[in-house]
Amino acid sequence: MSAQSNVSLTAVLSPESRAAVLIEALPYIRRFANKVVVVKYGGNALAGASEADALALFAEDIVLMRLVGLKPVVVHGGGPQISALMTRLGKTTEFRDGLRVTDAETVDIARMVLSGQVNPQIVAAINVHGRFAVGVSGEDATLITASAKDPELGFVGDVEKINPGILQRLLDD
Repeated sequence: MSAQSNVSLTAVLSPESRAAVLIEALPYIRRFANKVVVVKYGGNALAGASEADALALFAEDIVLMRLVGLKPVVVHGGGPQISALMTRLGKTTEFRDGLRVTDAETVDIARMVLSGQVNPQIVAAINVHGRFAVGVSGEDATLITASAKDPELGFVGDVEKINPGILQRLLDD
């Protein structure tokens, strides 16, 4: 459990409840053993007063998944953190149909937040429990290839291809 958190799964559940949860999970553990499981952790989960506790519990869940034989891959957001840094830098945020209008400066801000803040936070929270996590950006080793969605939105796009090779090598290690 992380020193930064006051909440632990063991503090929340009695031994009987923990056993019941694991027994209930057993069919899923069997079904998904040795399978890659993609878990989305939204930026809103990292924003707010209880973010350290939420992140610590999330990290415990990811470690448990790995320990019971699943291969979790965490895909995270960071929208609120990007907006907060943009505000601090005096840059306005514009959304159209729920999508952030993204110029080159906003891309740089997003990189700073996602690769420099959010990703390391999640990796560190997971690695409190051992060496389980490595942070990777979608730009690394052409992991993600995307195409422009709409020129009016700037650098907003649709994922065209995922190159899972680098992730598979990390998961197999």
